[in-house]
Amino acid sequence: MRLALGIEYDGTDFCGWQRLKVDASVQAAVEAALSKVAAHPVEISCAGRTDAGVHGRCQVVHFDTEAQRDMRGWVLGTSSNLPPSVAVLWAQPVLESFHARYAARSRRYCYRILNRPVRAALDARYVTWERLPLDAERMHLAAQALLGEHDFSTFRALSCQAIHPRRSMLEIDVRRDGDFVVVEVEANAFLHHMVRNIVGSLLLVGRNERPIEWMAELLAARDRQIAGPTAPASGLTFVGPRYEAHWKLPIEVTLMESNP
Repeated sequence: MRLALGIEYDGTDFCGWQRLKVDASVQAAVEAALSKVAAHPVEISCAGRTDAGVHGRCQVVHFDTEAQRDMRGWVLGTSSNLPPSVAVLWAQPVLESFHARYAARSRRYCYRILNRPVRAALDARYVTWERLPLDAERMHLAAQALLGEHDFSTFRALSCQAIHPRRSMLEIDVRRDGDFVVVEVEANAFLHHMVRNIVGSLLLVGRNERPIEWMAELLAARDRQIAGPTAPASGLTFVGPRYEAHWKLPIEVTLMESNP
């Protein structure tokens, strides 16, 4: 039997999603908890790996098991064996052909910037602080140059292991919400540090240090060295993947039936 789970986590104290031989990872924590509930070793596959310090609102994973548990048991039993910073949101059976990574049509991220003179206290683990005033409208206009399919080499980390740098940016929105500037992006897939590198350059536009047209120039240049710095991990949250409706997953990760 193949099961899919939705996972929420605070990535601050983890080395990232991927299991490593050293340091605590989200994947290792989830697999250890699932193995206790299943009473056998469990390995999971995820929709999209996140870096150290990056959070997950609804990471989707799948795994195979012969253990007979109801869905409530998988959710509550696994969560009870996880650290407080990780929780299972839902669980449900899926077809054997479902794969959390390969079935995903797109991925969504949200980056939150606290934009005020005083640093964060309550939100410190989940935002990036920028004390200088930001013009969210300028940032939004600049970001629209990234829509569509492009070579995103300018916003690709040197350590990126992706086969090629072409990605399709489906949506990118920058808006102000009180003291926060929120950047929301959706693409078919992302390169290593792609969102954080985009945000790092958008911050320069928002501070009026670069013109709106600069983002288009960066994209065309395909040169990481001329772009802005990599924004901190704390402000980034993997909102989750999207799947076709026929997989019958929870609504927050399902595309509309009318989508091709």
